Amino acid sequence: MRNNPIVLGVNSVYHESAACLVRGHEVLAFAEEERFNRRKHAKPADIETVDEVPSAAIQDCMERAGIHPREIDYVACSFDPSLRRPPIDEPVTPGSWGHPIGEQLLMDKLARTPQAVSAVLGRDIRDRWRWVPHEIAHAASAYFASPFQEAAVLSIDGIAEHSTALLAHGTGPDLTEIDTISYPHSLGFVWEKFARFTGLDEYSAPKLMALAAFASPEKYRDAFQRLVSIRQDGFVVDADAFRFRVEDYEPLERMFGPRRRPDAPFDFRYAEVAASLQDMTEQVLFALAERLKDETGSPNLCLAGGVALNCVSMGRLLNEGPFDEVFVQPLAHDGGTALGAALWVAREQGEITSRFVMNNPYLGSRPASDAEIQAAASQASVVLTKLDSPEATAASMIAGGLVVGWFQGCAEVGPRALGNRSILGDPRTPASKDLINVRVKHREYFRPFAPSVLEENAAEWFDLARTSLSTRFMSFAVPVRKSKRATVPAIVHVDGTARVQTVSKSVNPRYHALISEFKARTGVPLVLNTSFNTYDEPIVHTPADAIRTFLRTGMDALVLHDYLVERKQD
Repeated sequence: MRNNPIVLGVNSVYHESAACLVRGHEVLAFAEEERFNRRKHAKPADIETVDEVPSAAIQDCMERAGIHPREIDYVACSFDPSLRRPPIDEPVTPGSWGHPIGEQLLMDKLARTPQAVSAVLGRDIRDRWRWVPHEIAHAASAYFASPFQEAAVLSIDGIAEHSTALLAHGTGPDLTEIDTISYPHSLGFVWEKFARFTGLDEYSAPKLMALAAFASPEKYRDAFQRLVSIRQDGFVVDADAFRFRVEDYEPLERMFGPRRRPDAPFDFRYAEVAASLQDMTEQVLFALAERLKDETGSPNLCLAGGVALNCVSMGRLLNEGPFDEVFVQPLAHDGGTALGAALWVAREQGEITSRFVMNNPYLGSRPASDAEIQAAASQASVVLTKLDSPEATAASMIAGGLVVGWFQGCAEVGPRALGNRSILGDPRTPASKDLINVRVKHREYFRPFAPSVLEENAAEWFDLARTSLSTRFMSFAVPVRKSKRATVPAIVHVDGTARVQTVSKSVNPRYHALISEFKARTGVPLVLNTSFNTYDEPIVHTPADAIRTFLRTGMDALVLHDYLVERKQD
């Protein structure tokens, strides 16, 4: 094989189905299936869907990279069936995860996955198939995409094959395992269980994290210490109390009171539970970070896995943790394992001397053409106007109190909108937050909105004790400087923090220009930014998606590349 092999990375076993194409260290394309099929998380995390591969994402990567299926040297899948362990003695749902029949079905479905990808490619690639351990794929997505030549690495999520966390050390081209933590000791599953306990779904960890800021962790701290024991080498979960694989909450209800029903209001008790959950999580992550620091001696830390999307914990690790520099993979969720698996196999099979540094997240598509925009507009009840300065137009509207959809350039990847598929508002008035929540997003009242700030002004407005490339990815919630909070109340959470995104002129010149125009009008070098979607859909991907979402919400206008999109007046 060649020194720089072409590798197709695939994630499909659980959720966040995705594909990635690399040539050696070079990332040619990345795509998330949810952007195409318009289903959040792409598919349910059911055994029945394990062999439902990201066909549209694979095809998109191949087309954008201009690669023919016969050129693919390897296909890397971010799951290794040989590492799946027999069911343990715990309550399970018959035929589902952890049940003997369900586990056999899982193996059958995994065995069919290479053929399913072959069918998408129109070529039998089964002889080129490589299984990559899930946590290794997470860790590789962080370390091999980081700016570091040496780093401690932590992957931590719900579950891989059987492990739930990986501690590793990256040195040059090598990534060496230090230790793993295994199921049922899962911090990710603890969050999923409490999300359902509080009447939400398993993907609602960010909502709980936001709710946690409204209360003190003191009331239930002792209860959480019994549920999750923090040790010098990691943590241990009381699996009998959680009963992860069944919808049984009786042990938790004994400790915390009745489970919330989805249609019930959030009373203060749930905020107290969330606060103790967040507090416990930070203790666990700091314990693991201290262990990695002691064992590697590295000044650098890389993180991936779903728990790494906890921006409150990441903010504390950045500002207060034992490492000088912290890199959080913006694709920390399972979708990122497509990237990690591809980079891992490319390094195993090639002779790669360079490295990929993920200094921007805009890998998700090519820019839309004028023809695509005009075709989408012609099918909708909108008026399209060509703009001389889209950035100035958008900034003027935002400064005037309007809510503006902003669609430009290549799509960002991962769960957070970072200035290319965003809804923007004025951070100076609390009404902006309420306006977007009620008219556009239809979200819970307690969820904050994030600021996008000019990179050169970030330290004036936010308490960033250390710099990090990952501030560009909205990875950290940090304190807003007290002297600035009254100026930008719409982006300040109840605890005085904000999940900040720094915007670099060299990385995203058009978004930087918009914020600069807003600063020229208002003196404020930041805007309110939330993802361009509604509560029941993924982030928009195409001009047609953007116009459709614009029309079904209360946004005032849409700036789509060089065009202003407005509703037709009756």
